[in-house]
Formats: sequence, C-alpha cells, structure tokens
Amino acid sequence: MNKKVLVVDDESSIVSAIAYALRREGYEVETANDGEEALVKVASFHPQVMILDVMMPRLDGYGVCRRLEDRDDIGIILLTVKNDIVDKIVGLEMGADDYMTKPFEIRELLARVKALMRRVEKSSPPADEQKSQAIVNGDLRIHVAHRTVTVKEEKLDLTPKEFDLLTILMSNPERVYTRDDLLDRVWGMEYAGGTRTVDIHIQRLRKKIGDTDQQKLQTVYGIGYKASAPNPGGSA
Repeated sequence: MNKKVLVVDDESSIVSAIAYALRREGYEVETANDGEEALVKVASFHPQVMILDVMMPRLDGYGVCRRLEDRDDIGIILLTVKNDIVDKIVGLEMGADDYMTKPFEIRELLARVKALMRRVEKSSPPADEQKSQAIVNGDLRIHVAHRTVTVKEEKLDLTPKEFDLLTILMSNPERVYTRDDLLDRVWGMEYAGGTRTVDIHIQRLRKKIGDTDQQKLQTVYGIGYKASAPNPGGSA
C-alpha cells in the first residue's frame, strides 16, 4: 500500500517545498490550500498522514481537526507561526498528533512524518487478527481489532492516540505507567513534545468515557497513571 500524505497550507511556496521533499522520499502526495479543500481531499485521497497549517482561509486547521475528530486512521501534524504553549495544547485537544512551529527544518518535518506514519500503520491490525478480542471494564468495552470503544453500548469518538492510550492502560489494570512510559508507547521515541501531552489526553479520555470520579483512569501522584481493575459486580 502506498504511503499517502496530504499537505495543507495557504502558502503555495510552503506546500510546494514540502510536497517535493515528500515525493523524493517515496510518498504519494496530494495538496490543498484551505480547510474546506482539505476535507474534500481526505474523502477522496484517504491519506495516512496530514500536514495541516493552522491559519488558513475558509476553514482553519483547528476546524479541520474538529471535523475529523471521529476518524481514527489519520495522523495529523499541525503547522503554525505561533510558539505558545496554549496554542500547542489547543492543537492536541483538537486531536492533532504532533505540532511544528514555522519556520522549521524540512528534515525534521520528514522525520516526524516518518515516525507518525509508522505509528499509524502499526495501529491498524490485519483484518483477520484477533477479530473477537475485547477489553471490558464495567460498562466500558474496547473492541481491539475494530479500534472502537463503547460505553453502555454507545460508540465513542476517540482520536487514534486516545484509543491507543486507553487500550494500553486498560490492557494492564493496576499497572502504574509513568508519563514518559506512556509518551514512548503511544507517541514514540521520536516525539518531541512534553509529558503534558499525556495529561491532556487523559483529561479528554475521562470526559469521553464518563469517568468523572476518576475511578477507571486513576492518577498516581508523582508518578503517572493506571487503570483500575474491572469491578466484578459491575456491568459488562
């Protein structure tokens, strides 16, 4: 299968430079100049990775992320001229996987695309692998092969990283993971972001699975996080 990357930016010089570098590395590349065009290209091109500028006409990068929030098969790298931690957090909360500030080195961008592509491919298991495997904790059920999560039989919209993070924790209940452990396992050694990324994704997961009392995903203060053991008396 070809490795497909969609490059989205309203600056044609940036789009051309990135697309040229990616094609030289063997990627199949499509481009778009605004958010609305990007959504059309996603539907027709089916990229595994999207390089997405934040500040664009018609629909900005954050808006694109919101519209793609229920997709678990696209890795997103956001590009922006801003270098503020708040903007980075907003991007991650919108479902982006990585973040780069302009101007950037094209070699670093290529390295991040390569790392994200590996993670996206690794998270897509073969169709015949563990078809019936499920992880259950109370009314929460993770369907591993299909990469879906339900609570009280209602399907949740999780990003790829949210799904991977939840699956790792729920697969090993009561095991304590440090933030660095989870960062390495979910985002990979090449990821340049900090451990705050893990905290943001845990907060989002708790909200989505209805874990307001933090019983399923527990904070181990000064260390990291763990999932509680399934309650034998709870629903399944």
